[in-house]
Amino acid sequence: MEPERSESLTFSYSDIFFSYYFDKERYCRPMVFDHTLVYVYSGEFILQEKSKRTVVRKGECVFLKKDNRVNMTKQPLFDKEEPFRAIFMKFKRSFLRDFYQTLDKSKIPTEVIKKNVSVVKLSQSPDVTSLFQSMVPYFDSAIKPADEMMNLKVQEGIITLLHMDKVFYQYLFDFTEPWKIDILDFMNNNYMYELSIEEIANFTGRSLATFKRDFKKISSTSPQKWLIEKRLSVAYDKINDENKKVSDVYLEVGFKNLSHFSKAYKEAFGHAPSKLV
Repeated sequence: MEPERSESLTFSYSDIFFSYYFDKERYCRPMVFDHTLVYVYSGEFILQEKSKRTVVRKGECVFLKKDNRVNMTKQPLFDKEEPFRAIFMKFKRSFLRDFYQTLDKSKIPTEVIKKNVSVVKLSQSPDVTSLFQSMVPYFDSAIKPADEMMNLKVQEGIITLLHMDKVFYQYLFDFTEPWKIDILDFMNNNYMYELSIEEIANFTGRSLATFKRDFKKISSTSPQKWLIEKRLSVAYDKINDENKKVSDVYLEVGFKNLSHFSKAYKEAFGHAPSKLV
């Protein structure tokens, strides 16, 4: 069945999500919590991360690395009467751990150059096309596919990535050595978000105890104090160098309360944020 032009659909089977939008574009700025593979059947998928803009068009595929915030726009092409249709394949941590256990560890590459990117547009390949074209019927069918079938598709997605570039061993299995996420890299990129220490530990591929132990190796202060000092340091630069308003800055750097921010700022720098020396 072909949906009506005003219809917008989002549905999922296991960890595979189908998106269909015709009437207007959809914009969101989510936190990507799981590694995700996105294949566009029609329309455009526009990603904006800081100054980098990536456009994924019909027949193209992109990999989104977990633990990153990315501005996303799902864009129908109205001049071509082309709806936005795409499949989002998520790779849950538990699924990746189970898959990792099936690999021959002696064949896993260890000399992989680390790439600090969160959006990877894939080159077109028969493997990618075959994988996602095999799921086209599920857009228009009311019949729910078996969970076992969808799990096989997710496995196929993992294998496709590993065959495409060895760097995906590093991305997908970063819960194992030597591909743990660098703690300071993660905290420098995410200090402004309201994340607990337990969540940060999980995002960096560590238990809470391991995270605290690893953090002691790189800082003499506690993770909580490091985050506050980082927020205050960035706030000082924004107010002093960029002439931004205090009322805007305290939210940008992750404080929820202006009074709390002002007190912490004065304790750190010896003067209120509105009085620079």
